[in-house]
Amino acid sequence: MPDIIKDTRYLRTKEAAHYVGLSARTLEKHRTYGTGPAYRKIGGRVVYKLEELRAWADRGACASTSDPNNGSVLPAVRRPDQTPEHG
Repeated sequence: MPDIIKDTRYLRTKEAAHYVGLSARTLEKHRTYGTGPAYRKIGGRVVYKLEELRAWADRGACASTSDPNNGSVLPAVRRPDQTPEHG
């Protein structure tokens, strides 16, 4: 997989999840709940831009556990203001 990441501008869900150290299912949940990185749909396929994956992961950068920025990358959970989508 490292060769794919090195030479590809867009990654599918499985490769994008590997890149940021998550499972594909967790990245799918982030997409569903709106807490994940930006993505695109091309021909019905979901793809992620490398730069946007990096930017999303970098939002969680901290210098210590007391850093006020700690946790700015939200967990993959439904937010209280969301209603389930149907259809």
